[in-house]
Amino acid sequence: MNYLIAPSVLAADFANLQRDIEMVNSSDADWFHVDIMDGVFVPNISFGFPVLEAINRYAKKPLDVHLMITDPDRYIEAFAKAGASVITVHYEACTHLHRTVDAIKKLGCKAGVALNPHTPVSLLENVIQDIDLALIMSVNPGFGGQKFISQTYKKVQSLRDLSIGVNDNLMIEIDGGVNLDNAPLLMEAGANVLVAGNFVFSAEDPISTIQALKAIKTGRKLI
Repeated sequence: MNYLIAPSVLAADFANLQRDIEMVNSSDADWFHVDIMDGVFVPNISFGFPVLEAINRYAKKPLDVHLMITDPDRYIEAFAKAGASVITVHYEACTHLHRTVDAIKKLGCKAGVALNPHTPVSLLENVIQDIDLALIMSVNPGFGGQKFISQTYKKVQSLRDLSIGVNDNLMIEIDGGVNLDNAPLLMEAGANVLVAGNFVFSAEDPISTIQALKAIKTGRKLI
């Protein structure tokens, strides 16, 4: 299997959400990336359970749910019941991270941990063997359409190096500003799940854009 493409629903047309979901269903994309924001952990509010349940009703691909919320432990079970296949929490939002990761896995979901741009990957050293996915924010979380932070390449390489021999199957996901220019470099650095929001949904032909992202070739053996 090669790398995964996860279009971000946050960038979809909410007035035509079913149409955009069906577009992703018919594309080469692998996951739906769903950003949940509470207006506290990040300076924006996105959507909650009713919208996630609606997406799940029509989605034919796994829901990759990214919780940008405070105290995510309160809601993990509810997000699993609403249809999440992958649940990612922020390192910065979890007091007892190992317990949170364990709770996600006991619900039958893949467990991910996200890092904000300023958070060093070394902080995952003591949990990296327990997680399925690590998400590196390549923009400051809260809003779509931001400029990609170039320091991300170094963080991806450091995280991949940290995982070698400890969790060789770790998925490294990048969220923010991904496009055809930086995607090959991210994959060469060790990323294997790419979130694409505005780049996909603002494109003249979103299906062709997703196809182009899936067609990128690198010298690195991915997933």
